[in-house]
Amino acid sequence: MINGAKAGLVPALSAAPFGALFGAVAISHGQSVFEAVMMSITIFAGASQLVGIELFGQRVAPWLIVLSVVAVNFRHVLYSAALTPVLAHFSLPRKMIAFFFMTDPQFAESLKRHEAGTPVTFAWYMGAAITIYGLWNVMTLIGALLGGFIQDPRALGLDVLLPIYFLSLVMGFRSRPNYLSIVAVSALASVLAYATVGSPWHVSCGALAGIALAAILPPKKATDTVSEVSSS
Repeated sequence: MINGAKAGLVPALSAAPFGALFGAVAISHGQSVFEAVMMSITIFAGASQLVGIELFGQRVAPWLIVLSVVAVNFRHVLYSAALTPVLAHFSLPRKMIAFFFMTDPQFAESLKRHEAGTPVTFAWYMGAAITIYGLWNVMTLIGALLGGFIQDPRALGLDVLLPIYFLSLVMGFRSRPNYLSIVAVSALASVLAYATVGSPWHVSCGALAGIALAAILPPKKATDTVSEVSSS
């Protein structure tokens, strides 16, 4: 579990400012400190939490809020499918716990550990998960407590934290086969969907486009991929 906590520390610190951002935005949208913290504790899905906050109080039908959150979190369906073979040795109750704590950094760290040939044990997984979960909620509390002093988080440039955070996760897989072409097609599809269909559906459209291309393209050798990335 200690090794897992060490593995989760850097991703947790990277996501910490985003947790504080959510807390501040939640307060600016009329939530209490208790409501903001409880939303993080029970939902624990950063981008989806922000989508929900933006839609609350705008006379939007509840089903539309739920559908929007599902659209943003659709990538978790892909995450769980990719990690199912990695966590196959977990019992059903442990799998249910593991998938509750499934986040972008949790997925990335677990997959990297598995590909390095090291078993992903339940103790290691929970060590990383508790570190990320704990710091996220602490930062949500701090952001909520300070939220009253931040009238407009965008004016401080805090809205760029989420894109930078996700970009760092994507860059972590740059040595994988067909990385550049898949990322390019996924990004293009996401931009086009954003301009035509709108947010948050562009997230799912970009993901599906990347998956479709990955399924079509023949896998490259690791040496070919490294050469491609190095030359770019």
